[in-house]
Amino acid sequence: MKLHVNSAGAGDDLVLLHGWGMHGGVWADVRDELAGQFRVHAVDLPGHGHSPSCQPYTLARIAELLAEAFPMPVTVCGWSLGGQVAMQWALQQTGQVRRLVLVGTTPRFVSGADWQFGVADEVFREFADQVAKNYHDTMKRFISLQAHGGDSTREQIRRLRDRFFEVGAPAPEVLQDGLRILLETDLRPHVAGLRQPLLLVHGTHDMLAPATAAQWMAAQLPLARLEMIAGASHAPFLSHPAVFVRAIRNFMSER
Repeated sequence: MKLHVNSAGAGDDLVLLHGWGMHGGVWADVRDELAGQFRVHAVDLPGHGHSPSCQPYTLARIAELLAEAFPMPVTVCGWSLGGQVAMQWALQQTGQVRRLVLVGTTPRFVSGADWQFGVADEVFREFADQVAKNYHDTMKRFISLQAHGGDSTREQIRRLRDRFFEVGAPAPEVLQDGLRILLETDLRPHVAGLRQPLLLVHGTHDMLAPATAAQWMAAQLPLARLEMIAGASHAPFLSHPAVFVRAIRNFMSER
């Protein structure tokens, strides 16, 4: 199968991976800014946007498809579920993934007896239930909330929503498969295997992937740098696009 990719710009290759229930269009504004300096590839993950689904629907299989789509050395920027996909890709293809940017990402989304830096699985199940009942309205509210209170103007938020809904909703089984990954994945035992230069971008007010999870990852990885964006929530590239773009540019300019 072939993943749908929207590419723009010239320079070092930068791959953008969206979160659960989304598609590559969620990066639209920052993609255009970054394309002034890099060759930017906004991917529709399997079953999202214009990409067909895959079986089995696992992090490993999705990472394999990405490695096939981008055989050249790349910097990978993943958000939320896309961040876990990016981590898996970097672990499987160490030489292919040159640099790694993790946005609102955690090795384990769900809290447990030995992990206090997650959220209760009921939070994900409730969100999934809302999406299943009314995908359009739930995602519209989610995008507006994640972009509120930062650099984005009301017009930018409206434009982003319009772009996002130019593409249809993922199939219910794809949403459930993605939710299963979020509920079951625990990459903590493998974090130390991330050998690439790594930038962690996280909002101080992230309620889905608490900032303490990013701080934990930074403590495990000597090559990691943590960029906390004050006032941002789970999607800092929506609420604080100028700060986000600057952080990416600075990270990719380092040699």
